[in-house]
Amino acid sequence: MGEDKPDSRPVVVSPAATAQPAKAAAKPKSLSQQLLPAVHGLLARPLSSYYLLIASSGLLLLIGLTMVFSATSVKAYAQDGNAFSAIRNQLIFAVLGLVGFWVCQRLPSGTLRFLGKYVLGAAIVLLAILDLLMALKAVKLVDSPRLGPVHAELLWLYIGPVGVQPSELAKLGVVLWGADIIARKGASLGHWRELAMPLFPVVGLLFVLVGYNDLGTMLVLLALIIGLLWAAGVRLRVFAALGVLGLSGIGLLIAAASRGAGSGTDGAENYRLLRLTTFLKAPENCDLDLCYQLLQGRSAIYEGGWFGVGLGKGALKWNWLPAADNDFIYAVVAEELGVVGCAVILALFAVLAYTGFRIARRVEDPFRRLAATAITTWLVAQAVINIGGVVGLLPITGLPLPFISAGGSALVVTLAAIGMLASFARAEPDAARALHARPPARWVRLVWAPLPPLPPPRRPGPSRPSAQKTGNRAPANAGGDRRR
Repeated sequence: MGEDKPDSRPVVVSPAATAQPAKAAAKPKSLSQQLLPAVHGLLARPLSSYYLLIASSGLLLLIGLTMVFSATSVKAYAQDGNAFSAIRNQLIFAVLGLVGFWVCQRLPSGTLRFLGKYVLGAAIVLLAILDLLMALKAVKLVDSPRLGPVHAELLWLYIGPVGVQPSELAKLGVVLWGADIIARKGASLGHWRELAMPLFPVVGLLFVLVGYNDLGTMLVLLALIIGLLWAAGVRLRVFAALGVLGLSGIGLLIAAASRGAGSGTDGAENYRLLRLTTFLKAPENCDLDLCYQLLQGRSAIYEGGWFGVGLGKGALKWNWLPAADNDFIYAVVAEELGVVGCAVILALFAVLAYTGFRIARRVEDPFRRLAATAITTWLVAQAVINIGGVVGLLPITGLPLPFISAGGSALVVTLAAIGMLASFARAEPDAARALHARPPARWVRLVWAPLPPLPPPRRPGPSRPSAQKTGNRAPANAGGDRRR
């Protein structure tokens, strides 16, 4: 009578409770679903931009030294019996470039802004001397482009035994000086008067001095200036005006080449016009003398296939491919390392581009943002122009491939620019806070790089429910996040 009656009500089990474990067991995560969160976590770390920059540029430098040795060993052995003579010089310039990287990584932004006008001024003076000597030779006023211990040779200016390429120094000068001028003007860049003085006159003079001998570098400078103005947020019609002026200037410089400008010889044919018309012709309709370099480059790409013939085993570098160690070194890469080797170089440049623009987006200082954008635009534009010329998508300009081609001045200046980017990456707000929270040892700061300036503490901003409800974007700041 006091016994409990068993509960006869049926037990109801939720279908979701039984289906969820089965669903989880039936659908394992794919490789992309596992990798994407890991990559996102790595990129979210405070110093990820710095490590990406060091890794991509370091790998490009190692690949470049390897390919320079492969492309120059045969020619160097034939000339002086030493296959290592050319790579030895390139290693010396690489060490000098790493010293420049170290110095620029340690310099504060105020020092870089101060040095900008002097670097640009030195480049303009050297370019003027180079153009003057080449012009005197072109009009037959002198037998050789020489003035005392100073003599010119194509794009190089030699002061005694020391040679320098002034156009490479001009790129660095435009980055520093242009970023400083635009950062000082700030929101007033919306007026034409502020753009006209002193930016446009100085840049126009530089375009004339550089373009007289080196049209390819002038195109890189034009891309650099466009990157600076885009990061500053100037009006879109300014870019249209720059496009018209740039095309007009290119036309004038192509016409000036008929006077021997940039060819190194008086009475030379208009080689710039020949390059343009050669590019527009189909390979089967092109004169072999004019298309020889392009056809040999395509032959190297064809012979390489997917995996190449092997490092050091290429045949076209045996004096069959002109400028195999310089502006056509990408063809040597294609022949010896194949499509895979070319894709690795393209991927590393893509990582470098992503990292540079990521740094420009994250830093708070206007000068750092503008300079990071300009450096990244410069390196990426030069790589695109060089590779496009080798594969036949763009006219041949003679520009070297950054990090990869042989050349002392270009490598030293490029590594110095990467050092500035590394300094900007360490100055990102999250990176600076992380470095100050757990600073490296004192000897590391003395030997490698000092601590970046600590950004101001974060302040919680007022809530804006109206913007959240409507989904409208907040107005951009004066740093140039929108077109004015």
